[in-house]
Amino acid sequence: MPLVSTKEMFEKAYKGGYAIGAFNVNNMEIVQGIVDAAKEEQSPLILQVSAGARKYAKHIYLIKLVEAALADTDLPIALHLDHGDTFELCKDCIDGGFTSVMIDGSKYDFKENVALTKKVVEYAHAHGVVVEAELGRLAGVEDDVNVSANDAIFTDPEQAAEFVHLTGVDSLAIAIGTSHGAYKFKGTPYLDFDRLEKVGKLLPDFPIVLHGASSVLPEFVKKCNEFGGDIPGAQGVPEEMLRKAASMAVCKINIDTDLRLAMTATVREYLTKNPGEFDPRKYLGPARDAIKGMVQHKIKDVLGSSNRI
Repeated sequence: MPLVSTKEMFEKAYKGGYAIGAFNVNNMEIVQGIVDAAKEEQSPLILQVSAGARKYAKHIYLIKLVEAALADTDLPIALHLDHGDTFELCKDCIDGGFTSVMIDGSKYDFKENVALTKKVVEYAHAHGVVVEAELGRLAGVEDDVNVSANDAIFTDPEQAAEFVHLTGVDSLAIAIGTSHGAYKFKGTPYLDFDRLEKVGKLLPDFPIVLHGASSVLPEFVKKCNEFGGDIPGAQGVPEEMLRKAASMAVCKINIDTDLRLAMTATVREYLTKNPGEFDPRKYLGPARDAIKGMVQHKIKDVLGSSNRI
């Protein structure tokens, strides 16, 4: 089955009150764990690649891993560029086989963001590719994204509607309280559902995206710290909040930190308990299994995308 667009995925998700998981991939084990989970749950899937992942693994290697996933399953899979920050990067991914790209112009003022996004949309649509943009800025650190809390700006609903109208973008990432990385909240977790509801009313049937939406699952944080890690105070988005967002206008929920924690916690545990072992397959295999289990949980209990094919 060839790669698909997210357009039909999002239409079904919006009507069905669920969200599609967009999982960041960096290597073979991560791809396998995610795809095996989605295959068992019969869930549509978005595999997304950041600029940092392309630098780490190279575009061609990631493309071939995704092609292998397509050959190994009949799942509808979209390949998405996460946080593309230039027209050139988006063009390279469009020309290189991606079916969806994100242009992140949130660091610019409204007018510049509109101009950059519109340029990407025009090129992408001419090549049958859909575009995600961002309005408002998420605090936190993840991959090449680094925004201080003071610079984080919640999305204005009316401005969001204007932005979509001016750019012709296919989906929009908004800021309602999530953040990148493992330290999303210093106090009580909070998402501005009133703001999300207003966006949904102004943009009916339009897919909204939630970035920085890992839950930073406590069991993996605990395991990381127990076996030599140092990530105290990590806190993510409560899963019940994500489920509520998925029942509203949110059709795509990005998950990266939870993948990293699941893999790292499992590798740390294995190497600590087996100090004489140096075969990468012995610790990467269990790490892959941990990713699979975590993704299955997300699909079934958070996203609501099981058995949607």
